[in-house]
Amino acid sequence: MADNKINFTKAALDALPLPEAGNRATYHDTKTNGLQLRVTSNGAKTFSLFRRVKNGSPERVTLGRYPDMTIEQARTETTRLNGLLVQGINPNTDARALKTETTLQELFDDFLQHRRNKRGAFLSEKTKRSYRYDFGLYLGKWGKRKLSQFKDTDFGKLHAEIGKEHPTTANRVIAMASSLFGYAAERKLFKGANPAHGIKKYPETKRDRFLQSDELPAFFTALAEEANDTLRDYFLISLLTGARRSNVQEMQWSQINFDRAEWRIPTTKNGEPQTVTLSAEALEILRNRHTDKAGGWVFPGQGASGHLVEPKKAWRRVLDRAGIDDLRIHDLRRTLGSWQAKTGASLAIVGKSLNHKSPSTTAIYARLDLDPVRESVDRATGAILAAAGLKEAADIIPMKRNKG
Repeated sequence: MADNKINFTKAALDALPLPEAGNRATYHDTKTNGLQLRVTSNGAKTFSLFRRVKNGSPERVTLGRYPDMTIEQARTETTRLNGLLVQGINPNTDARALKTETTLQELFDDFLQHRRNKRGAFLSEKTKRSYRYDFGLYLGKWGKRKLSQFKDTDFGKLHAEIGKEHPTTANRVIAMASSLFGYAAERKLFKGANPAHGIKKYPETKRDRFLQSDELPAFFTALAEEANDTLRDYFLISLLTGARRSNVQEMQWSQINFDRAEWRIPTTKNGEPQTVTLSAEALEILRNRHTDKAGGWVFPGQGASGHLVEPKKAWRRVLDRAGIDDLRIHDLRRTLGSWQAKTGASLAIVGKSLNHKSPSTTAIYARLDLDPVRESVDRATGAILAAAGLKEAADIIPMKRNKG
């Protein structure tokens, strides 16, 4: 037996002698546990996995003929099957169970439909859209693969591949994959260690970009030149309210109270409603739009949702006209908060106005009413417009509606 243990290399396997007629020789790979090569007297060489299962009985699984199946392929398949055997799945007797096992695509579909967050709520439509995009781009290629066929090296390689150019995205994709397998374990769709867990994440630099004083005049000039009133007003309301992008896109007239100068958002990213104070400038923009009201959406769109979704082209036009680089729509939200801080607002006031939720400051936020928030937002809005050259003292200079 000792002589039959060799390191499987192409040179070694090609040089193996043929056994006598009617006999068969078996060779064992020294690098992969259980991998064998059986050689017949007529020269046929076949890879197989041989090992004892939990009850002690021997099991052999035929893998393929050499050299049609390469040594590396045989080793990879042996490692995969060893993993199944460890889980109690016998590839010979449990073939039917293996065929009906959940695939990654099936798991993902079930996850989107039934997954709940820590507060017991189903995933938001925005979160589902984000998951679908990342899954389709990075994990969809594995959609038909059975869950038991995944190894941690699969996700480690994927993380490294994506991370070469997009480290933050790589972290997000692996976090989603880990959540999927965690969910599969909860639903008893998967046994074994989570193959996407424990992968070291790339360090992420928190973004601190916002509109600076010297950028504001050009930015507002570029906005005023935007021919599409809906898109222009969307950008302005995003800036003047500091609300999250998706919430502004989904703003409805029924949520606006002009008398109280408030916008009530039923559900936000942190799972709670938010009352947004509306400055005089924001109110004027909304009143101008209200005269053109058609349907329930403040910013209607052409897609299936009925409201504005992704105004990337218009945003690019504005930035190009303004000569501004590296500014995202989400940075408008950060701009209001930054200018609130510049004009003397406390972190608690900023957090309340932007609906940030932090365990250490939640109690403080809960005791705040809208009056100090309104004062802070009005002061910051005034400073922004003054820096842009659009406002002096308490004067409001509205943007004219484009005709067309």
